[in-house]
Amino acid sequence: MSVWTVNSDLARERAGATFDSEQVTSLLYGGPENVRKRRYLQNAAIQDPVLRSAKPWAFQDRAEQYDTALWKHVYIMKKLDDMGITDPQERAYYQQAGAPQEYSPFSLHTGMFIPSIEKQGTQDQQEKWLPLARSLKLIGTYAQTEMGHGTFIRGLETTATYDPATREFVLNSPTVTSMKYWPGGLGKTSNCCLVMAQLIIKGKREGIHLFFVQLRDMETHKLLPGVESGDIGPKFGFGTNDNGYLKLTDVRIPRENMLMRYAKVLEDGTYIQPANQKIGYGTMVFVRASIVTNSARGLAQACVIAIRYSAVRRQTEVSPGGSEAQIIDYQTQQYKLFPLLATAYAMYFTGKYAEDYYNEISSEIEAGNLDSLNQLHAVCAGLKAFSTWDCTAGIETCRLCCGGHGYSHASGLPKLYVFYTPGCTYEGENNVMMLQVARFLMKIYPDIKKGAMLHKFVQHLGVDLSQKSCMTEEVTIDCLVKAYEHRAARLVKEAASQIENLQRSGKSRQSAWNASTVVLTWAAKAYCHTFVVRTFCDTVSNADVDKHTKDVLIVLCKLYAVHGIVENLGEFIQDGFLSPRQVSILQTKLAELLAELRPNVVALVDAFDYPDRVLDSCLGRYDGQVYKALYEYAKSSPLNDKEVLDTYEKYIKPAQTLHMEQDLRARL
Repeated sequence: MSVWTVNSDLARERAGATFDSEQVTSLLYGGPENVRKRRYLQNAAIQDPVLRSAKPWAFQDRAEQYDTALWKHVYIMKKLDDMGITDPQERAYYQQAGAPQEYSPFSLHTGMFIPSIEKQGTQDQQEKWLPLARSLKLIGTYAQTEMGHGTFIRGLETTATYDPATREFVLNSPTVTSMKYWPGGLGKTSNCCLVMAQLIIKGKREGIHLFFVQLRDMETHKLLPGVESGDIGPKFGFGTNDNGYLKLTDVRIPRENMLMRYAKVLEDGTYIQPANQKIGYGTMVFVRASIVTNSARGLAQACVIAIRYSAVRRQTEVSPGGSEAQIIDYQTQQYKLFPLLATAYAMYFTGKYAEDYYNEISSEIEAGNLDSLNQLHAVCAGLKAFSTWDCTAGIETCRLCCGGHGYSHASGLPKLYVFYTPGCTYEGENNVMMLQVARFLMKIYPDIKKGAMLHKFVQHLGVDLSQKSCMTEEVTIDCLVKAYEHRAARLVKEAASQIENLQRSGKSRQSAWNASTVVLTWAAKAYCHTFVVRTFCDTVSNADVDKHTKDVLIVLCKLYAVHGIVENLGEFIQDGFLSPRQVSILQTKLAELLAELRPNVVALVDAFDYPDRVLDSCLGRYDGQVYKALYEYAKSSPLNDKEVLDTYEKYIKPAQTLHMEQDLRARL
């Protein structure tokens, strides 16, 4: 983008901030040294002449988007290898700047295929496949979802039947609904995949397992016998990715191609179960934790765009004859945007906490101790749903806050929306994810009821529900957290009680569960909301920043919590926990927090430290020169390459001539 002087409104916003945004940037990205590395790598990608030569994403058709994504990511991977960058996060910084919101055809190769072999493959399998995968001789994907089954993994229909005579597995897609459908990179990019299939030995089903299956010839890239695969066609977004389908007909693979680090099939067909059926959950848990952090990034970028634009955009006289006001000064605009800014911070800190916790317990998982993993598995299932819902809805709110210009791809917001909204259904459909959390909460409810020792993630569910709120005009973080804990504990208890009452009335456990899924979802959402509030508060309280910066973060944290109570007020007052007086205090406090945060919102979005190239937005430019950027964007439209398009001679002129002739005949 062109370099212009900074818009005066935006410059004044930054000058008026009461804290050092650089300290918040350092807090977000793990310290000054990590920030330096991040900026260096992003700038290297932004300045790369090869990457800069790409045609703008919004002006490409779908085939061009896939083609561009493929060469970009091949180039990026080679560039990073040449630079000696091996850290996954550092590689992501470069990639995000070089191909912003452009999903890589290799995403499942690097994000699921390789990690699954690392976590679930034997030593021999790792030594055989990983070097080839890292050099792109093997390009893999992860084929779990089927035409007829997604989140319900046990219902998958693809079969892998063991043939002891040949020591092979025979894979089949026995029905239309059993064909694999949706895996990224499956359509045209991958030459192999990990197929999730029902293991059958001597006519007995042994459950779902992963199998390494070669799909294409390694030299010609043509499909192998028995393999039918292709692209599934245009989607709502993700035009850069060849999501595909896969139908297998009597495809034979060696016995050694089943991932056997935990479960094993011996040559004679003897099946050896894993010590714990949940041992393979680790990769899935980490992916879901990463989705939380990634969703926060998407919402953060939308907030950067909408808040910067709101500071630049002036609309309507506040008083007759006066100057037009910055739309960020309208309280309705603040009410829509500032809580979303707080949500982006809350989700980012929560996602990082979940990722860090997973890394802490990874040694326990390797040793077979899954107690902490089971807790994190439930939490991450819920947080994945909670964060992606908030991200998708939040990006759309930001778009609406930008008025008509938000509808244009020039804003960068439509691209963000179609990139992040699939998160609500991939890696688990969100309502199913919430019910997984609910199932976990109901499983531990007997321990809650009898006051047993609970894991730190759930110990607050044992609070005394007879107590009322400690809220005063001061509105402390401690009282806010207690309100969320009470709400979650009450809803969990009520969901459990409803199931128990239905069972006492004669319903089976499953029927009682099915009749309670709405209240169970309420309880699960309340639990996740509490987890985010607690994590946000703990992070801010323990942040190593100066007093001015901490004060601003506390305001942001309080806004997130107070806004959440006001928006879900019924659940906080239903049992009288909050009094009418306390509700009035919170409503007043919400308005005060919006006003208190107002001088610092531009500095807070600046702290996310997203370069203009990453935002890819005329409205969210750091310099605030929105209107010049929109003008340049409009002029760059391919439709403007010709002053008069061929369509004028083909369609418009003949139509005009026809109407002129008709008009002339009418006059005569």
